[in-house]
Amino acid sequence: MNKKEIVSLLDHAHQSFADYLAALDEHDFLFAKEEKWSAGQQLDHIIKSVAPVNMAIGLPRFILKWKFGVANRPSKTYEAIVAKYKDKLSAGGRSTKQFTPSPISYSQKASLLHTLTSLNKKLCAKATAASEESLDKYILPHPLLGKLTLREMLYFTAYHVQHHQLLIQQALTENERKA
Repeated sequence: MNKKEIVSLLDHAHQSFADYLAALDEHDFLFAKEEKWSAGQQLDHIIKSVAPVNMAIGLPRFILKWKFGVANRPSKTYEAIVAKYKDKLSAGGRSTKQFTPSPISYSQKASLLHTLTSLNKKLCAKATAASEESLDKYILPHPLLGKLTLREMLYFTAYHVQHHQLLIQQALTENERKA
């Protein structure tokens, strides 16, 4: 996937997530299965996940190289990153404390959606400005997946929001069946 396609995927995935959550009423926004996150908490988790990627992709490249190094292999495909993430989850991988959401109230919904939309626009702009070469050269650490190239991190970021939207949809569908 080239950067134009990645940016389009990032934009579409985050906008779809935001639109879906915007349409939720208070009950659905706050509903959580036992030991699971509510839609509001999923939103907080996504914001906490996108923010460091947004910050890192905007750093001068010499800082990325100094702090994390450079890739010693070609970037994996979108499908390979998704498969690796699913494998890690099925093996028991979970969010680290840094990305664990806070309790979220319904009154925070509009503000959090605005924050996510703003972060996504900034991330898309920074990804657009990056060179194709830099997306494959520089790496960032991922707490579950290890070292990822910038391209792979963008792939993950796009898939990650879709994954969490699906979790919310499944939880709400199961809840409707029980009602």
